[in-house]
Amino acid sequence: MIDKNVIKTAVEEWLEKGEYYLVDVEMTGDDRIVIEIDHADGVWIEDCAELSRFLQEKLGEELGDYELEVGSAGIGQPFKVLQQYKNHIGKEVEVLQNDGIKLQGILKSASDDNTFVVTVKEKQHQEGKKRPVLVEVDKTYKTTDVKYCKYQLNFK
Repeated sequence: MIDKNVIKTAVEEWLEKGEYYLVDVEMTGDDRIVIEIDHADGVWIEDCAELSRFLQEKLGEELGDYELEVGSAGIGQPFKVLQQYKNHIGKEVEVLQNDGIKLQGILKSASDDNTFVVTVKEKQHQEGKKRPVLVEVDKTYKTTDVKYCKYQLNFK
C-alpha cells in the first residue's frame, strides 16, 4: 500500500514547473487514488494526462493495483484550499454557515490566516424608515468555521 504523503510529494514535484496547485489527494476504499489540481485559468485535460503519466513513471510499481484518477477541482464544488478562495476574489460565492444559513455574496478577500470576507446584501432597519433597507455588509469567516464556500454558477 502506497502512502498518501509519497503521492503528494510526487504531485508537488510535478506542480513546481507550472502555475497549478494541489487541491486534494484522496485514497478511496475501492483502490482508487483521486488527485485534484487547479489553476487560476482552469485545468487542461492534457495537463491532467501529463501528470498521470509522470506519476506512473515516478511511482511505478508503488501504485500497485490502484486506479489513478487525475482531474480538476470541479466548478461549483466547495473550496478545499486557500488558493481557490484567492482565485475567486471578486466573484459570486455561496457560503453555508455552520448554523445551516446559506448566504450568497461577492468574495471580497482571502488571507493567509485562512480567513475570507464576503460582501452580502442584508435587510436592516434604518432610523426614519418604515421598511427594512437592503445594505451591503461584509461578513468575515474562518475557512474552518463554515460548512462550505463555493463559486456560485450564474447563468444570467
